[in-house]
Amino acid sequence: MRKLYMLFILPLLAHFHAVYSRASEFDWGNATVYFVITDRFCNGDSANDVNYGRIVDYGSEQLNAATFHGGDFKGMLQKAKEDYFTDLGIDVVWMTDVYEQIHGWMSGSGSVNDFPHYGYHGYYPLDYTQIDKNYGTVEEFRELVDTLHSQGIRAMLGANLNDPGYPTLLDAVQNGFADTGLTEAEAARHSRDWSYDDFYAGRLDWNGWYDRGWIRMPDEDWDESNLLEATLFGLPDFKDESDSPVAIPDFFHRKWDREGSTNDAWVNPSARKYRKDRKWSPMQYLIAWISSWVEEFGIDGFRCDIVENVHTYRWKELNLACNEALAKWRSAHPESSASKWTDKFYMTGDFDNASIDYKPEYAAAGFSSMVNFFFPKYGDLDNIVYTWQAYADSVAAHADWHPFSYLNNSYHRDADMSNMIDCATTLLLSPGVAQVFYGDETGRELSDARFNVDSDQAFRSDMDWNKIDCAQLKHFQRLGTIRNSNPVIGSGRQKTLDVHTCIRYNDNDTILIRVLPVDGEPIIVKGIFDDGVELVELYTGQIATVVNGIITFPHYANKIALIRPR
Repeated sequence: MRKLYMLFILPLLAHFHAVYSRASEFDWGNATVYFVITDRFCNGDSANDVNYGRIVDYGSEQLNAATFHGGDFKGMLQKAKEDYFTDLGIDVVWMTDVYEQIHGWMSGSGSVNDFPHYGYHGYYPLDYTQIDKNYGTVEEFRELVDTLHSQGIRAMLGANLNDPGYPTLLDAVQNGFADTGLTEAEAARHSRDWSYDDFYAGRLDWNGWYDRGWIRMPDEDWDESNLLEATLFGLPDFKDESDSPVAIPDFFHRKWDREGSTNDAWVNPSARKYRKDRKWSPMQYLIAWISSWVEEFGIDGFRCDIVENVHTYRWKELNLACNEALAKWRSAHPESSASKWTDKFYMTGDFDNASIDYKPEYAAAGFSSMVNFFFPKYGDLDNIVYTWQAYADSVAAHADWHPFSYLNNSYHRDADMSNMIDCATTLLLSPGVAQVFYGDETGRELSDARFNVDSDQAFRSDMDWNKIDCAQLKHFQRLGTIRNSNPVIGSGRQKTLDVHTCIRYNDNDTILIRVLPVDGEPIIVKGIFDDGVELVELYTGQIATVVNGIITFPHYANKIALIRPR
């Protein structure tokens, strides 16, 4: 009976406790975040795979490295309803940007142009007021967010105040802002001979695209060594410092007039009121467009891109607008359990080569973290306790700041994929936020995009639901639910006992963490847990009693022991 209890009942109780904890004890500072590229996760509706005249199949996986692959809201909703995220102990689902992306292709690998690069990843926004049709409709997105909320899971998107997406040949033809000499069908096809630099050099003569009131122009002598003025990767650069009023670019009005009511299923209702010209600066329009997604759907947080390239007061303005928008959504949706949540709108950001260091200027602007590029990626169990100590000390030092750590992200695959069991242990037992990149938990493999000059596209391969490393997935699930059920793991103080052992503690809980435990070897707990106290090893469910200041369990799994009072 005891074996049955340990094998079946304890994990079941842990699952229900995890759901309860997610709803009642949530703290952004110790959240487990699942970062998903929507287009690569799960295709729930093949009818929306091709839109806007895009070409999605160029005949090989290598050439299709950066086309749209079909993942959508319906696919994510399917997995949410299957409890995929809750079984992983996830608190937050971070989706790549859902805004309508540029319609055409950009040259892959930069000037090499060896494959067509579309905005499948959400980093190339065209129209912030509506959803990209490849992802799904407004109502499908609403159902997805509402479902996540009902499971106690926050929803996070991306936000970028620095630049819009690249102007492409197809967008120029469809929206009439540049004379390409091409038909729409010709502009849609990838051409290796095309030069983006030559095309973009003519923007001073374009008709109705972003004018010099919106973006930096080549005849204005901007300082490319100044991060606040630099043009990144050839992208248009918004004049975020400008307070001068501008009109919405004419190409938007032409686009919206052409679409008419046929696009109502994809237009964000809360953004529609911001499609009118006002006496606003570029940032006022952009902040209104972006925060409208919070007002309409109850989005709970943003990961902000390249934050050091935008003035901090603009991020502060975005933060204030999003907090106001979230309050409006909560007030307007009393039927949702998420309307009872009291946490403020959350912002983290990508600051190049940031670690866990406290950034007071950004904290004052509303950020609670910067993505930590330096979390160790090799599953080194002989040194991780000391890394955890530094992170726990950082959490204790700043109530408004915490680490935001990851193994892999959309730019690079850094982790040792042959040792993901140990890598997961180091991440999911780490203080602060732990971000899991989609497929880290399943053994998702690289695609043939690795043979292109820009081989990083291979890290964004499709989730193969028919090829899952079940042992790896179970390890992520077990540690994820334990982490979720025991907030002290992510937010507690730490005391390091030896190279493989530490305790996390707060006023209410204490948990002992031991990496590389030896089966049947006693663990000293004197001064931590009293004699006669029953302890549970959370990973395996084993129960034992403290005798003479020691605890002994007959076996451990996956080189980890997590011990606390039963």
